[in-house]
Amino acid sequence: MFRVPILVALILAIAFGGAIAGTITALQATIGFGAVRLGPWTAFPDAQTAGTDPYAKAHRARAGRLLYGRAEGMRFVAAADDEGQILQGGCTYRITGRTPPARFWTLFATDPRDTPLTDAPGRPTALNAWTVMRESDSSFAITVSPTAQPGNWLAVAHRGPIRLVLTLLDAPTANSSGAIELVMPTITRGSCANA
Repeated sequence: MFRVPILVALILAIAFGGAIAGTITALQATIGFGAVRLGPWTAFPDAQTAGTDPYAKAHRARAGRLLYGRAEGMRFVAAADDEGQILQGGCTYRITGRTPPARFWTLFATDPRDTPLTDAPGRPTALNAWTVMRESDSSFAITVSPTAQPGNWLAVAHRGPIRLVLTLLDAPTANSSGAIELVMPTITRGSCANA
């Protein structure tokens, strides 16, 4: 007598549970469509606009973050180095080159869930256009490492996968479709603590 209602309830629970799990997975997997990839760096320039796709809108609402308007800036994220190896917190990396033209930029590390990594007080967990030391040709070299390094050092004490976030603010190229022609800094892997 209760067999049919129990089967219907079980089927509905599986259907709704699967739909919810699939939606959450889709929202965590990507910001949306229209990615611009420059080496290991990825940006979603349309994610901030009103005409973006529904997945980007849902991702933005779920994250609860204020995103930059297209003319205000662009956020590039790197989860791998130039050779395609996943960035690890126990490894040392060298970021060299220049950023695309921008009035200001910031660089910091996050975990895979996009939470900024913090470290002990006094250790540099972020760099920007005003604090980075440059070469005579305006290029820079930044070392990402868990141990202190001379020069530009970004401290990352996190174990496991990390991501590097480079945000260009007031970038003239953010408002054009010429972002694909930009040259981004290179990310080269050095030694690893557990290798």
